[in-house]
Amino acid sequence: MTDISALDERGLEDILSEPTEGTKKILAELEGDIVVLGAGGKMGPTLAMMLKKASSGRNIYAVSRFSDKAARTRIEEAQILTIEADLLDESQYCELPRVENVFYLVGMKFGSTGNQPLTWALNSFIPGLIARHYKNARIVVFSTGNVYPFVDVSSGGVCEETAPEPVGEYAQSCLGRERMFQYFSQLYNTPETIVRLNYANEPRYGIIVDLTLKILNDEPIDLTMGAVNLIWQRDANDYIIRAISLAQSPPAVLNVTGPDTVPVRKLAGQIGKELNREPKFASQEAQTALLSNASFCFSKFGYPQTTLEEMVSLIVKWVASGKTVLNRPTKYDIRNGKF
Repeated sequence: MTDISALDERGLEDILSEPTEGTKKILAELEGDIVVLGAGGKMGPTLAMMLKKASSGRNIYAVSRFSDKAARTRIEEAQILTIEADLLDESQYCELPRVENVFYLVGMKFGSTGNQPLTWALNSFIPGLIARHYKNARIVVFSTGNVYPFVDVSSGGVCEETAPEPVGEYAQSCLGRERMFQYFSQLYNTPETIVRLNYANEPRYGIIVDLTLKILNDEPIDLTMGAVNLIWQRDANDYIIRAISLAQSPPAVLNVTGPDTVPVRKLAGQIGKELNREPKFASQEAQTALLSNASFCFSKFGYPQTTLEEMVSLIVKWVASGKTVLNRPTKYDIRNGKF
């Protein structure tokens, strides 16, 4: 196993962006160039880098406001063409590349409570603009498992056929995103796949980072949301890219997550063992949680290559060594939808 604590962010992103042979094969059969919209976020840089590695002779564009200039530099070093744009400004759409394939990663979660109008604009208004602008393209829409209802922790999670029941305005606006893409897909016959993800993890952010920091800081862990789904970001990137092969009209829906329902108490215990510290807990586990079933994804593309144990070890070593982490807690334990 790679000693991840010896890597810098470039080295880490190189690992997180390594494509599988399955991804290379799907992209080899795909025609045209690719744009990643919202490429400056948590997953955008490594998704764009994976697309570039797996695409010989194809232009990969990364579009974002790029508030993180260092991330933009690393994207450009990977020979990806960057475009700075505010997608709320329709006058800038003439600068967007004309491509046949779109990965849509634009969205707002953190800070949505107290700024609901902007949340709806980013999560539900821009999707309509983009779906119309790229009506002749093939689109993968990045969504979230938050659109689903809470289910019993013993249920194995919800499948793609489960009707959405979003809790709170953030999740409602994410369903709005899906509905806008669905509407324009049906209007223009645009092939699309909607990917519902929860939760990607890598050494700079994610539930494992959140729990590791709590244990290191001797803070109690709220157990009310007693179980979660986890997936290594490289595996998530791989599934998201391959999801373009499922695109259709009306849009296909694909749950992307790991195969296990992971008890938070057990996960914290694993992290504590790595740190040689005893985690502290508060409250008791509720009978329900936000859980997805990715069996359909596995039937199409196989199981994730990175195990939970490997994820924990890699991430804990990175965090414990004092390396860069993003100040973006997942807030996975929020049950009222107020992020």
